[in-house]
Amino acid sequence: MSRNVVLYIAASLDGYIADPEDSLDWLFRVEGEGDNGYGAFYETVDTILLGRRTYDWIMEAEQGRFPYTGKECYVFSRTRQGRNEHVTFTDRDAASLVAQLQQQDGGRIWVVGGGDLLQDFLREQLVDELILTVAPVLLGKGIPLFQQMDVQTELLLQGTRRFGQFVELHYTRK
Repeated sequence: MSRNVVLYIAASLDGYIADPEDSLDWLFRVEGEGDNGYGAFYETVDTILLGRRTYDWIMEAEQGRFPYTGKECYVFSRTRQGRNEHVTFTDRDAASLVAQLQQQDGGRIWVVGGGDLLQDFLREQLVDELILTVAPVLLGKGIPLFQQMDVQTELLLQGTRRFGQFVELHYTRK
């Protein structure tokens, strides 16, 4: 059985994952419910994929405390290679790394972000599930969840859930 690659992410109603200053403050002002399903999702994941800018942003926001300890983590980077105590830096193309990971036993593979990495995964049709939590905020501009692509992807709705003011949409690729 193949391990699913999952995009699990929050976005504004108008489709942005961060404001123009890379801030998520708008997201934390929305009234949710508990952890909005994050804990249950996180338990299904054993491998995490991040872009380098997202990794750097997380490390700064978390003041050096890595939030994904105990999970196998890869950071896509053109300039940094090797390992540290938490992640493996790689310049491999997404498709070959995912193919290798899917040959191994394990749980879901979570594509955390950012925007450029998400674009690569969507363009290459590597995302099996998309779990999008929509916040009732219109940002008007910022970092878009979806950029223009030459690839059309059809999805099947698996379910919806409400967490306070958030709505979670769960899709699988057709």
